[in-house]
Amino acid sequence: MNINKTDSVTIVRPEINEQMSVAQNIVNFYSDFIEKYHIFKDNNLILDFSVNLNIDLKEILLFSHINNSHKENKKSFVIVSDNKEIDKLPDELIIVPTLEEAQDVVELEDIERDLGI
Repeated sequence: MNINKTDSVTIVRPEINEQMSVAQNIVNFYSDFIEKYHIFKDNNLILDFSVNLNIDLKEILLFSHINNSHKENKKSFVIVSDNKEIDKLPDELIIVPTLEEAQDVVELEDIERDLGI
């Protein structure tokens, strides 16, 4: 797992083991992510699945409980994925196709929180 922390956001990317299936890479990433979640639970968080990993809807849903706890903590949680079926996911999950859009979402949500919206 690659973690890149800035002042405003933590970006987490899975490390891809090409000897494993996509599903196994996701399972390994999810386990590692849950184990280390305490490190970045108080930060705005972007999970970046845009590079070399085609995550499916079922795998994205693994992270829905993290989304809920992050929102309760008044922090942003955004997933980057180019999955074409994102309209089938719950509305409370924010999924965007690019890292730049994810960073824009975090910035907008920070502004909304500052304004009390």
